Amino acid sequence: MASAVEHTDELVREYLIYRGFTNALKQLDSDLKVDRDKGFRVDRITDHLQQLVQSFDLAGLREYWAYLEKRLFSRLEDVYRSTVNKLRTSLYRHYVINTVQKGNVDKTQEFFMKQGPELQSQLEWRDWFVLPFLPAPEQNPLFAPYFSRQWADTFQVSMHNFLSVVFQCMPQPTLLSFDAEVQRMTTISEENEQLRQMLFALQMDSREQDPGLVQHKLPAYVQNTDRLGDTELELVWSQRTAQTTTLPSRNFFSTFLPQSRKTLARPLSSPSQAAVGRKEPPTSQKSKESGAVKEVKQISSQTSSADTPSSQTPAQTSGPLSQPNVQPNAQPNAQPTVQRHRRIQEHEKERKELFTKATPQTPEKKGDSETDSSPQEHSRGAAQGGGGGLSREQPFIKLSQEEYGEHHSSIMHCRVDSSGRRVASLDVDGVVKVWSFNPMMQTKATIMSKSPLLSLEWAAKPDRLLLLGSGVSTVRLYDTDAKKNLYEINIDEAYPRILSLACSPSGSSFVCSAAALSRCGGAETHCVPIPVSGQLLLWDTKTVKQQLRFSLEPEPVAINCTAFNHNGNLLVTGAADGVIRLFDMQRYDCAMSWRAHDGEVYSVEFSYDENTVFSIGEDGKFIQWNIHRCGVQQSEQVLPQDATGPFILSGYSGYKQVQVPRGRLFAFDSEGQHVLTCSNTGGLIHRLSSEEAGALDTVLSLGGHRAPVVTVDWCSALDCGTCLTASMDGKIKLSTLLAQKC
Repeated sequence: MASAVEHTDELVREYLIYRGFTNALKQLDSDLKVDRDKGFRVDRITDHLQQLVQSFDLAGLREYWAYLEKRLFSRLEDVYRSTVNKLRTSLYRHYVINTVQKGNVDKTQEFFMKQGPELQSQLEWRDWFVLPFLPAPEQNPLFAPYFSRQWADTFQVSMHNFLSVVFQCMPQPTLLSFDAEVQRMTTISEENEQLRQMLFALQMDSREQDPGLVQHKLPAYVQNTDRLGDTELELVWSQRTAQTTTLPSRNFFSTFLPQSRKTLARPLSSPSQAAVGRKEPPTSQKSKESGAVKEVKQISSQTSSADTPSSQTPAQTSGPLSQPNVQPNAQPNAQPTVQRHRRIQEHEKERKELFTKATPQTPEKKGDSETDSSPQEHSRGAAQGGGGGLSREQPFIKLSQEEYGEHHSSIMHCRVDSSGRRVASLDVDGVVKVWSFNPMMQTKATIMSKSPLLSLEWAAKPDRLLLLGSGVSTVRLYDTDAKKNLYEINIDEAYPRILSLACSPSGSSFVCSAAALSRCGGAETHCVPIPVSGQLLLWDTKTVKQQLRFSLEPEPVAINCTAFNHNGNLLVTGAADGVIRLFDMQRYDCAMSWRAHDGEVYSVEFSYDENTVFSIGEDGKFIQWNIHRCGVQQSEQVLPQDATGPFILSGYSGYKQVQVPRGRLFAFDSEGQHVLTCSNTGGLIHRLSSEEAGALDTVLSLGGHRAPVVTVDWCSALDCGTCLTASMDGKIKLSTLLAQKC
């Protein structure tokens, strides 16, 4: 929001200068100099509060906090009133501690004199009035924690995060949403262009089916389109014409995904391509044209005029892509048919040669670098990289990469719903964002909770429901369309942390994994050498009642990850003791279990054929298990730490952040032949090799991240190649892929 405000301010200044409103411009500049909102920049607001504390400006501090309460906090719901009061109390304590640390006794006494009437009725300040009379308050057990640097840093971070969430959820004026409106209009224009092209293609198809119709020139709005769009129309027409012939032809455009905005005709076109729809007389058609697109265009022209009577004049064929009048009793000439077949054969041969030599280019969105590489460079890179390098035959091309940046802290979970229409993402601050990416990226709902959220999962039926697991023994069913909580389920208080949620494909029930607090107070770190205890529960979605508790042998242990098979008859789980358990959901008991990893199991999924199970553990291994033979490995691959965790983010001044994996660490494509994993710079796509056991061939690096990727997902609901990669800096990259099929 801050960047949008700054950009809008510059646009308003430019408009006032253009209009000559000098007085309004001067007033705007003067108001910006004393802007108390600081341009909605959270860092400037916190710096201003810190400056007031360091300068002992109690009056200014009280006045500015009152402004923030009137301007921002008064619009919040009542449930956040306690949080605002705690922040105000911490701010005043930070001020009075600073006066004691700096030895300014007068300011300390002034604080209690001016704030005494207000604070004496508050219980949290009852013991603080003795502070000015203590000789060494930093040694007093009651006040010692407030004199530490850690407490001051924690307070500043809490204030920063709270203000960030408030600004993020504020309703924006229409002027600030101009960027979204521009994107929406661009999307609508592109959709209109595609629909117009589809309409023209259907018209051409109908005319082809009814040869008695008289075909004239194209409309003016089609003739005036750009060259790329007209090339697409000619290619579509050539494909439709080729399908009517008796010779088989390969439609290499069938591999294009639904989300690609435009067909990749640029690499096939040549600079000398003729104008769209232009057709030479029959005498000049023997001249050669360079480029695959011209060849396709020439074939479409040949096929469109193949059944023309021999007496037809060139004037009748002057229209772009037009066909002459066909008389009902006219006999077709055999010579054009033979020429048409010969042309198609030559085109097939030449196109195969082109596609075996040419390497497709990967178009990037604006801001991404575009690189061209030859087949020799690809083969050289594969030879140098060995099995871990990029493969020569790339099955995917990255068409675009968009960024969702509404989160302000590290991501824990990022999942696409079963319909492929919405995405739910959860960060470590407990903020959940529900957003869509087709046709444009837009936030649908924002969910904030007083209690920490640890897990999320989409319901299968209906797909609008979202399951949210907290750290205080509750599971919420949230309706993303109505933007409200439907139910809140209370779990056993002895197991407050909801680590994993999985909904059955039928949508009638879901599995909930609850764990006890660790011996370090529930921190997400490995501070206890033995696994934490837990339980696995089955709940009915409609009645919101617990159906049963699964038996976890040899002892109750925390389940980190769960996954159903396609019909919900099998459930696989990965636990903190390194054991994978396979449950029969028809008999509700454990069918088999085996020791899978040295350490915790972080992520587990069924394979595409559901005869095997893949898992990633704390030992850094990516293992494939045969579920028909208990504990038998089919393949094993050692992955780097940036793919398995724990994930580490380092910065300046010794800053270091460590995050234990909580979301999915790998995801398969729609055919189960490729797997997406994490890395420090973005997602990596590997080919699952069936020839060599345990081999992973890296075929594509998605890139785009500056922080370690901690969770991934691959959307295959709409037969599209959309990969989601979420990192520790709160950025989520959405990469659209083009599948190349031979």
